[in-house]
Amino acid sequence: MASNTIIRTIIVDDEEPARILLREYLSGSNDINIIAECANGFDAVKAITELHPDLLILDIQMPKLNGFEVLELIEQPPAVIFATAYNQYAVQAFEVHAVDYLLKPFSKSRLEEALSHVKEHIGRKKFLPVRILASDAGMTTSPLERILIKDGSKVHIIPVDQIEYIKAEDDYVSIKTTGKSYLKQERMAVLEKELDPKMFVRVHRSYILNIDRIARIELYAKDSRVAILKDGTKLLISRAGYDKLKELL
Repeated sequence: MASNTIIRTIIVDDEEPARILLREYLSGSNDINIIAECANGFDAVKAITELHPDLLILDIQMPKLNGFEVLELIEQPPAVIFATAYNQYAVQAFEVHAVDYLLKPFSKSRLEEALSHVKEHIGRKKFLPVRILASDAGMTTSPLERILIKDGSKVHIIPVDQIEYIKAEDDYVSIKTTGKSYLKQERMAVLEKELDPKMFVRVHRSYILNIDRIARIELYAKDSRVAILKDGTKLLISRAGYDKLKELL
């Protein structure tokens, strides 16, 4: 990276003193330009989407959306320095995946060290294993309690108990709730593993169904059936899917 390159930076932390400290530490860096400060994950997603920063200094433990959820909603995350209050053992998760981090409380020299590392790698488009990091650091819940949907600069948070069914749509999934449908770039196999198997069943290669939404099941063909949902929607059930349903109903 050229020494005269300006790194456009966004600071994300829900605590104002932490943002003030970072701003103070960075004030002496001529190659750092703070283009935005965000106090929550929703504002962060909007700012990152609109401003396309080079660097994100990102708190992890925040209300509503944590740092990992912010990154999940960004198509091409910039270089990231995580700020975390985790202990040394949890931080090993970040070291394993070669992610820069600041363990709170951190010194100016520690920040400068992290910035030096970022400057060496900022031009490289490196895959950031967000879900692996979140899982290793203990920031994910199992089973999944909510699904995040990005709609432009907006973020929809869908509690899983509001989901009626999920339909495969090529490289996306269509998440159906009462009266609404949301499209998310995700694989069915990933969601199937993350959702509560006592509540959601892969009844067909194209459908994951919330069993609480079933009104009745009818025979459709020799080896298949159809689920009639409470709103009248009909979904095909494969033979394997029906075997799974029988264990729960």
